[in-house]
Amino acid sequence: MHALPYWRLSGYYFFYFAFIGAFSPYFGLYLQSLNFSAWDIGLLMSQMQLMRLFGPNLWGWLADRFGRRMAIIRAAGVLSLAGFTAFFWLDRLAGMLVAMAVLAFFWSAALPLVETLTFDHLREERGRYSRIRLWGSVGFIVAVLGTGAVLDILPLNGLLWVCWGILAGILLLAAALPDAPVVAHPQDSLPVARILRQPRVRALLAACFAMSAAHGALYVFYSIHLAANGYSKAEVGALWSLGVLAEIVVFMLMARLNRRFSLRIILLASFAAAVLRFLLIGWGVQSLTVVVFAQLLHGLTFGAYHASAIAAINHWFPGRAQGRGQALYSSISFGAGGLLGGLLSGWTWDGVGAGWTYSLASFFAAAGFVLIWRWVRGDATVDAVSGPKTAYPVQ
Repeated sequence: MHALPYWRLSGYYFFYFAFIGAFSPYFGLYLQSLNFSAWDIGLLMSQMQLMRLFGPNLWGWLADRFGRRMAIIRAAGVLSLAGFTAFFWLDRLAGMLVAMAVLAFFWSAALPLVETLTFDHLREERGRYSRIRLWGSVGFIVAVLGTGAVLDILPLNGLLWVCWGILAGILLLAAALPDAPVVAHPQDSLPVARILRQPRVRALLAACFAMSAAHGALYVFYSIHLAANGYSKAEVGALWSLGVLAEIVVFMLMARLNRRFSLRIILLASFAAAVLRFLLIGWGVQSLTVVVFAQLLHGLTFGAYHASAIAAINHWFPGRAQGRGQALYSSISFGAGGLLGGLLSGWTWDGVGAGWTYSLASFFAAAGFVLIWRWVRGDATVDAVSGPKTAYPVQ
């Protein structure tokens, strides 16, 4: 019987998302302390999304071509740590761009491969995915709260040591992860191009692009937005953590939600919540009640959305196509969508202000809602390709 390495997989997710919890909310503030402009900050932070355009597909292809998935995951840990180390000596835009690109290129390599590794370990128990993934959300909360508290005591350059230590933890967990045999599937030979010809697959990927673009202003400027309106670093950390707590609750409830609602309904609710959330963040930041409510919506706009989207990708990309499906999902959504959202928000922030920047984010979420509503439906073509219904019906 296959033994699930639950705690090692959970530990990896913990450290991986702890890095995001320390880096995303506070690195923009660190860059601001170095006197970078809003455009420069958007450009630098967008490197994380830019490299997700290319990294996951390249590393996924290498893993499929040479069958060395774990070697790539471990090498990514070493090289991303090396790339981040350069920040200790850099304070100019050109050098920071290079270091950020190196960090992002290798850091982005790991997660899609670890996602496929997790599903290969889970085998027929894929409903347990959210119970492993929620530890990533726990790691995010621990990091965002801990880092906020540390930065209220230490200068902002202390952030570099926090992030470096977390990246070292990712490397240690990567060394401890066991590989799993790739699970055979009767449709292993199904061409990815044939899957991508299905309208609802293309619509879902386009909607994921829109959702990540909508979150671009959140991940780049949310902390700056709060700080400009009088919130302390500890309060900023608490608000980030509140959103992720809502995400954890949703992850714990996903199995029950999937039994009651289709993935399409959950996705529509997630996109509708995103439309409302970004309008509230943009125009209601002076009210703590409004900000708290908007952060609670993160449980839908990321937690329910991501769990549903990844379930649909695994349903529509069977067998060996799952790795490429995960890479496409990561590249198109977190890569291209996040890149566009980050760059646009950097351009609009100084030009039209925070309110209209987050209104643009709301527009992207509305576009994703229309795509899901119009094209992501059950149809015989997709069902024939995907095989029998799973526990995650999409219609």
